[in-house]
Amino acid sequence: MPKCWWIAGALPAAVTLPLTPAAAQLRPLVEPPASAAAAQGGVEVFLLNEGSQPAAAEGPAEIETTARDGSHLRLVAAPDGEGPVAPGGFARVHYRLAAATLASPPPTMASAPPRAGTAALSEAAKTPGGTRPAETIVTSSHGTSGAFVDRFHPYEPIYGAFGLSDAGGKLQFSFAFRGLGREDGPHLDFAYTQTMFWALGEPSAPFRSTTYSPELYLDVPIDATTTGAVGLRHDSNGGGPATSIDVNRAYLRLNKTVALGDGWRLDLTPQAWFYIRNRGVARDVDRYWGYSAITAAIGQADGAKLSVTARGNPGTGRGSAEAFLSYPVAAIGNGWPHIYLFGQAFTGYGEAIDDYNRRTTRARLGVAFTR
Repeated sequence: MPKCWWIAGALPAAVTLPLTPAAAQLRPLVEPPASAAAAQGGVEVFLLNEGSQPAAAEGPAEIETTARDGSHLRLVAAPDGEGPVAPGGFARVHYRLAAATLASPPPTMASAPPRAGTAALSEAAKTPGGTRPAETIVTSSHGTSGAFVDRFHPYEPIYGAFGLSDAGGKLQFSFAFRGLGREDGPHLDFAYTQTMFWALGEPSAPFRSTTYSPELYLDVPIDATTTGAVGLRHDSNGGGPATSIDVNRAYLRLNKTVALGDGWRLDLTPQAWFYIRNRGVARDVDRYWGYSAITAAIGQADGAKLSVTARGNPGTGRGSAEAFLSYPVAAIGNGWPHIYLFGQAFTGYGEAIDDYNRRTTRARLGVAFTR
């Protein structure tokens, strides 16, 4: 699933100093940090060249943005720019927190008790120099809990979609967690995806199939627009010895992002894999899933997004294609932020792991929380 970037130029007073002619055609895109404490190690900014000529990788001297916990941040350019930036291309640069931001003490448990469901306490505030990662404390009816929330990020879409006839409902939950490493270097991530098929048309409306997919992968940034990965993925139906399908794959993956202008971007993600160990009762799954796939996604920040994934085995002529179309509800009217109108369609073999050798065609509509 792709990152959520904030376009600094679209925020109120985001650019606080005049831009040079070379920098005027570079639009800064900021990944908001979790908090001021989390930004003390620097904030990564992408500079998108929207002009027709190459430009030096120099963004605005200062950028104002808002952290995910609501803190107002003032960022100052660090002298580590790359360049030149080709028309339509990206450059990765770093910004640091301004001294005034660092001087403002974050809230503590004693001075500002957390409200239910909100981030309120930074662990870095309690340590000399603020060198520890920021821990987010949340209080709810269940009690108080803490986590390094900034290390979690979306992976595959989280959605619920429903169709007519035997299409039923399809529910998916997915996340990734950064275990080791930093965003601007190689990092080891753990991901988990669970996909459930709800037979609403049958008596008692059972969940007829569930796919459990834990995954471990090493992401390696290659340049500002390209990231490679090597990983291991397990897909299982959770069945017993007589019905178990457990598919283990080692894979190589590459993602390339191309800026199309006016906020539009294209992501191309080819992937190739080989199978490891037994496959339960699905020993011929390679005839239907094949050994490779490719995803093409085109979308606009705060606008429409279309993603299509195709996989298959050319030797057997069997495979599948799945499409996702989404649009933010907030773009239609006020309210309901971070929710997307969502459409999903599938044709081919193996939408559910239990149906790996059965051909189906289904379409559903619903809502998504990530895309």
